[in-house]
Amino acid sequence: MKILLLEDDIILQEIIEEFLAENGYEVESFYDGEKALDAIGGNRYDMLLLDVNVPNIDGFEILSYLREIGNTTPAIYITSLSGIADLKKGFELGADDYLKKPFELEELRARIEHIVRLYRLQEEIEFDGMKFIPKAHQIIIGDEVTEIRQKEAQVLEYFIRSAGKIVSCDEIIENVWSDDSAPTHATIRTYIKNLRKMFKKEYFENIKGEGYRFNIV
Repeated sequence: MKILLLEDDIILQEIIEEFLAENGYEVESFYDGEKALDAIGGNRYDMLLLDVNVPNIDGFEILSYLREIGNTTPAIYITSLSGIADLKKGFELGADDYLKKPFELEELRARIEHIVRLYRLQEEIEFDGMKFIPKAHQIIIGDEVTEIRQKEAQVLEYFIRSAGKIVSCDEIIENVWSDDSAPTHATIRTYIKNLRKMFKKEYFENIKGEGYRFNIV
């Protein structure tokens, strides 16, 4: 699992990073909110650990922006803010948990593991000799790992779970997108076209006038 840590207390940042690394997590740490947001825009993370009072862009602003653009990466606030109003604001912005400083490192690990189980972040789907990790947006073929976009991963997961059935574009939209952000059928076809390019075999069968069928031999 790859975790982004935003913490402006350098000593605490190093302590958390070392502890998580010892427990098998890959961690990228940032002191500055603006740099952390830039990193999130250009990389894939499985979880965000966000302090609130950091330079340039605070942790509340970061998560508010991410949720507005549809980024659903699980997030835990780790902050010295302990008021009920701050706690409520954190959850209203889309945080999955809120950990008040000072805290025990084992408590942080327990909360991370809870979210991993809750969102099944490490779930693997195996088909035709390949592994697909939906929440990590990864397809693993042998030793090769292919990163795909979040929506492409969600579309692929829906097809795999509906293998052998004819799935229409409308059904995909209804089950993968929220009503306020529904794409066009052309957009769905583009996602499927992109997914097709990732496999040597043709798994997506076009059923004229009806939709697509994902065939796993």
